[in-house]
Amino acid sequence: MAKPLYRLQRFLRRAQLFLLFLGVAYIMAGSVLLLQRASLVVTQRGATSPPLSSLPSIPSPPRALELGMPPVRPGSLLDNRTGARWLMSRNLEIRHLRRRWFHSLMTEKDMSQVERSTPRRNVPHKGSYIGCFLDNSKERALRGFVFTDFRKMTSTMCQDTCSASGYQFAGLEYGSECYCGNHITSLRVRDKECNLDCKGEKGSMCGGVGRLSVFTVEDVLPGQRRYRNVRYRGCFREPENSSSTSLVHVLQLNLTSQSCIEACMNKEFPLAMLRSPDCFCGYATPDFTLHEPAEEEHCSQSNTTEASLPSTLQRFYQVYQTPVQDSRCTEKKFLPEKSSSLVALSSFPGAGNTWVRHLIELATGYYTGSYYFDGTLYNRGFKGEKDYWKSGRTICVKTHESGRREIEMYDSVILLIRSPYRSLMAEFNRKCAGHLGYASDQHWKTKEWPEFVSSYASWWASHVLDWLRFGQRVLVVHFEELQTALVPRLRSIASFLNTTVTEDRLLCAESNQDGHFKRSGARQPTFDPFTPDMRGLIDGLIRAVDQALRDRNHTGLPLEYLPR
Repeated sequence: MAKPLYRLQRFLRRAQLFLLFLGVAYIMAGSVLLLQRASLVVTQRGATSPPLSSLPSIPSPPRALELGMPPVRPGSLLDNRTGARWLMSRNLEIRHLRRRWFHSLMTEKDMSQVERSTPRRNVPHKGSYIGCFLDNSKERALRGFVFTDFRKMTSTMCQDTCSASGYQFAGLEYGSECYCGNHITSLRVRDKECNLDCKGEKGSMCGGVGRLSVFTVEDVLPGQRRYRNVRYRGCFREPENSSSTSLVHVLQLNLTSQSCIEACMNKEFPLAMLRSPDCFCGYATPDFTLHEPAEEEHCSQSNTTEASLPSTLQRFYQVYQTPVQDSRCTEKKFLPEKSSSLVALSSFPGAGNTWVRHLIELATGYYTGSYYFDGTLYNRGFKGEKDYWKSGRTICVKTHESGRREIEMYDSVILLIRSPYRSLMAEFNRKCAGHLGYASDQHWKTKEWPEFVSSYASWWASHVLDWLRFGQRVLVVHFEELQTALVPRLRSIASFLNTTVTEDRLLCAESNQDGHFKRSGARQPTFDPFTPDMRGLIDGLIRAVDQALRDRNHTGLPLEYLPR
């Protein structure tokens, strides 16, 4: 009996040693992998930049698309059950989950403690620092232009933006939010309450929690100011009920369009209206929508000698859009209660999904979410980008997926469609030069462009067809119709989302429609990048999608899509 017990004891001792050895080996292997990964990151950061002449390589087409489209079944052209999944690999998804988990552990208090641990240094500013002021979402200290950058915000960036937008003061809060205005409407507090560093400039004050660091912008003589986006809207008839439009009358000697614009900017109005010898400032309202311009000759006649004209010809304004942001729709938040319905905002890449999210947030006042995580968009103010897409806290969720399983996860969908010609070019621009950049002529002449069209054109069609087939409740929105009839289309989107919006908020969204999320101008290649073979392929896909929309009682594609 003693002998078997002795053998058992020896075996257990050996097993303990063996398990201890395995544990040590496991820990050492993990440490080696972490060291290798750290050295790789350091090597990548220290690597020299590629020469300007070299072109950035474009990722290969998705594996599912390299294999081509599945066989066409009778009555269902280009029907793809699985769709394309190139945007989200499993490894990327895991990294995103880890990132969300890390941020959930870092509370706001912890983040502020980390930021305060950085020693402060004196950072030069263009303007003059005024002080630290109270600020909250219901009573803003500065009520003009607002923008956010959670990564690169600096006091200089904020001051330059406010100066270009025609404001006298620039304020920073939470280290990443910039507010502009011409009047400070809150109380000053102790400077030490503004204790957060700028996200892009450690050691520089950028406000605090509910506290605004306020600067005067760089002093420039009125005649030397450089403004962005001063735009002539046209000639418009004075509304019958002028009091309902809340127009502010500005008295000026030697009135000019420039002096009228500057006067309205100083009063923080987005519209300047000139009817010599009077200047008016205000907003677009339901009684003054700026949707029905008059003939220019009416305004030219109104600007002649007032006494020589009948009173009927003295009721027209020359209307200018100032750089001042319409602040009636800038406040946004998450849904107050978790939504039981999951709404997708689905589109082919390059169809303007980010722009439509911007419009929906302006019109409804609620953040939109995303199936993915794009740090660039989050840094620019899309706070819903970081929220879990199934949280129910966002009003709709961006997605480019088109497989049946992914589609059936949503209760309804806003299906955004844009011309495949424009969509393909926009997505190729993004791949080559980022969200706001443009591909060069050299990019369009490489072999990647025809390969890109060959793979992605068919995906444009299959994306629409799959959502029409498997979507439970579908609202089709054409990008081009949003451009030409923004307010009515936004109204229909808000109704589909079961959200009540005011006409003032819709007009505010129209006034601020460009935001920071559209490419400036309409830069195009100096030659037509689409070959006859490409056009033949794309035109066939356009016909198939147009017919599928009509078969399901939706409006067909705009005429400009169809082959010419």
